[in-house]
Amino acid sequence: MDTYELRRPRVEDAQEIFELAAACTVESIGFADVTLDDIADELVEPGFDRERDGWLAWRDGTLVAWAWACRKGDSDNVDIEVLVRPGTPDDLAPRLWELVLGRAREIAAELGHDSVTTDIGIYRPDTAQRELAARHGFAPATSFHRMRIDFTGPVEAPELPAGLTLHRGESEEVLREAHRVQQEAFAEHFGFVKTSFEEWFARRDASASTDWSQALLARIDGEPAALVIGTDQFAEDEDCGYVLTLAVRPAYRGRGLGRFLLRTAFAEDHARGRKGTLLHVDSNNTTPALGLYTSAGMRPVLVIDVWRLSLKVRT
Repeated sequence: MDTYELRRPRVEDAQEIFELAAACTVESIGFADVTLDDIADELVEPGFDRERDGWLAWRDGTLVAWAWACRKGDSDNVDIEVLVRPGTPDDLAPRLWELVLGRAREIAAELGHDSVTTDIGIYRPDTAQRELAARHGFAPATSFHRMRIDFTGPVEAPELPAGLTLHRGESEEVLREAHRVQQEAFAEHFGFVKTSFEEWFARRDASASTDWSQALLARIDGEPAALVIGTDQFAEDEDCGYVLTLAVRPAYRGRGLGRFLLRTAFAEDHARGRKGTLLHVDSNNTTPALGLYTSAGMRPVLVIDVWRLSLKVRT
């Protein structure tokens, strides 16, 4: 490690981190699956401490690696990432993996946990990253499929069901009800962490892709029942809308609300002039979401596997 300079990330490093991340994704999947806004969002993510949770590695004036650990609320679950520029000598990546795993342990200890569950997302074609994860004790835990629909003609909004009203996320009342729906709907899903409204709102509001007018809360007879949140995450690179969240409270499932809101999102993205709509779905989802998306005309275009490792905080 003597040939590398390690230092903490700064907001102004976003451009160079973006160029590094783009090079890494081109190497693993053939295209740059990242934007400058994505990196800028990572650097200001609530819960991410730039002075303690991340590292940049430089060699001969070139940024060659970006690694971080990020807490998820007050839970014992910590997300990690290690990106190393293609062609960099093999001695760097193992050291960075040890740094982020050590920091994950520290985060869990600071929050009062005896163990930590660490997750890393890996593109399925990225054999090198899978091998490094396995070498450090990680194992596949679940898979997220990126789904896409392309608009080839007019997309009409579905007819509003009787008793249902839609409300945009432009008031605190609607957003608080949206948070309630999201928390109840995802309580049994992989990686779910219970968060307060303030934490949930702060994380979403900090993202450059957030447009609260694309959040739609469905009420049935005045009671919050379901939610769809669209963002601009893929507007720049794919010219597509993105469904960040599609959630139906358990008591309201089986009524077609998910399909209704999905078709509504398609119609709104089409009206914005987008080429299509993207979303991610957990293949082990406790609800039959994958079938819903395929039956609505979406197709899988990419798979990201989540690898997981549980560690004692103190060994």
